[in-house]
Amino acid sequence: MKKNLKEIVTVILIFLITACLGIFQPFYSLNNMISDVVYQRPTAINKKIKIIKIDEKTMSVYGPSTEWSRSLPAELVEKLCSSDDTKPSVLAFDVMYIGDKDAQGDARFAKACKDAGNVILAANIVYKTSVDRYTDGVTFVNNRSIDQIEIPYSALAEAGTYAFANTVQDRDGYIRQTQLFVDTPDGTMDSLAYAVYKAYQNKNGKAVETPRLDSLNQTEFTFSGNIEDYEDISMSDVLQGNVDPRVFKDCIVLVGAYAPGLMDSYNVAIEKGSQMYGVEVHANIIEALMEGKFSQPASSVLTGLIFACIAVLFYLWIRRKNIIISVISLIVVIAGEIGAGVLLRNSGWTIPLVYLPIVCTVVLIYKVFAQYLVEKINRKRTLNAFKKYVAPQIVEELSKKNNLEIKLGGENRNIAVLFVDIRGFTTMSESLEPEQVVEILNRYLSLTTKAIFDNDGTLDKFVGDATMAVFNAPFDLDDYIFKAVCAAYDIAAGADEIEAEMMERFGKTVGFGVGVNCGPAVVGNIGCEVRMDYTAIGDTVNTAARLEANAKRGQILISDAVYQAVKDRVEAEPIGEIPLKGKTVGVMVYSVKRVAGKPKTLDVKN
Repeated sequence: MKKNLKEIVTVILIFLITACLGIFQPFYSLNNMISDVVYQRPTAINKKIKIIKIDEKTMSVYGPSTEWSRSLPAELVEKLCSSDDTKPSVLAFDVMYIGDKDAQGDARFAKACKDAGNVILAANIVYKTSVDRYTDGVTFVNNRSIDQIEIPYSALAEAGTYAFANTVQDRDGYIRQTQLFVDTPDGTMDSLAYAVYKAYQNKNGKAVETPRLDSLNQTEFTFSGNIEDYEDISMSDVLQGNVDPRVFKDCIVLVGAYAPGLMDSYNVAIEKGSQMYGVEVHANIIEALMEGKFSQPASSVLTGLIFACIAVLFYLWIRRKNIIISVISLIVVIAGEIGAGVLLRNSGWTIPLVYLPIVCTVVLIYKVFAQYLVEKINRKRTLNAFKKYVAPQIVEELSKKNNLEIKLGGENRNIAVLFVDIRGFTTMSESLEPEQVVEILNRYLSLTTKAIFDNDGTLDKFVGDATMAVFNAPFDLDDYIFKAVCAAYDIAAGADEIEAEMMERFGKTVGFGVGVNCGPAVVGNIGCEVRMDYTAIGDTVNTAARLEANAKRGQILISDAVYQAVKDRVEAEPIGEIPLKGKTVGVMVYSVKRVAGKPKTLDVKN
């Protein structure tokens, strides 16, 4: 019941958090950054859109553009529009020609535009912040209140069409929206791009289609080209006859600033880190109008609810799946959202792309973290329980494999086996209280256990007052035979302190006999399904047990196989070949006196 309640609360939280993110969309800049990568991708540009650029080359020939006579743009119009073989469908100037300059140049430019009949000129709307009222009387702050409109000088305004050239920058400073027209006190004024589009469509007998717009007559558009993708030609080359003007026939020709010093460049959504000149922005908007590449945000409420349902389903799906399937599922969700976003974008709707991946990623991290904590707690509980009964190394090895289930089975391994038994324990136990016997036994077994673990051995079992250990099982151990001998030495050497303590407290003393052998054995879980032990069986084990049985108090007996493996690091006294119970052939045995790196020589006690 408690677990089910936790699941219900988790599902509700995921739903509410995702829905709120989708509805209120707080991560504006992050969402735009991801959306721009997915939505704003360059395509094949329209070759009918060309740019005549006022660049540094042009200004090196004719001087700064602010000092030009209007005769210069007039000459450009005359050169392009004087013949039907060269005349563009539309010729638009993204340049402000406000106020009178020189009478002759002004008149010539106005006449050239009037005679051409296809020229669209740039105007500028100056906005201010004002307090306005809705129709129901509620006041609001209007940041887009028109203060004034700067239009071409009067003769030029009468000679051609003009439209506002203002750009629309989002809150993050990037251009990805455009305003197609505004309502002014004198009527509706089109944007430069929209006016060019309408003129081109009308000239070619095509329908003018207006996309869905918001309350400010704005819409988001998709860029077609990156910076400098559109064909651009220096104005000086056109005026000097270096370019055949027939290349502009029936095209949309835009004239605009194309030099850093002219201060007409902007951050754009399609190419982060670089700026695009305003005339290129207009070219992209015109092509978007021609291709219908516009979109409006889908309903935030509907989007939030759909995202919330997907996030909940994602959580319910992965909560019992492994990490690989969960990660693959996250990738599928993200890829599916991107695919759906692209399809909707092509249909004129935009959905935010950042919120669902964020929630699903957090859900996945939560699932992995929670699963990790639960498994860690369960593993720790199981490890602590198992370590009371079996060798800790066995449990640790199993836990690394994420498997704490002990099963029947064994394997053939070369191992070293150590047996140690307390000498005189039976006689001592008859003269002491049971509590004292247990205390002494625990003290001795603690010593044997520590010595075995300090030398990386596996504690196999306690059998009464005896201890069995194996080395090189269940996993490989470097120099395992020598480590088995070191463990035997540590047991024998450590017994002196305990013997002195027992003599002082109880007036009794006991000691150890140790046997070490090495060779092949079957190692694994031996027993039945309801009761099993991790142990080793075979002749190697039996021989080690017989060596321990023949060892005197304080003596370490090792087989010839052990001695041959460690003789360069061990000082041992040959005992000779001794018969062992159960074996038809005697075994050459050595008594260890000293071990390299250890502090003292062992003495056999009677």
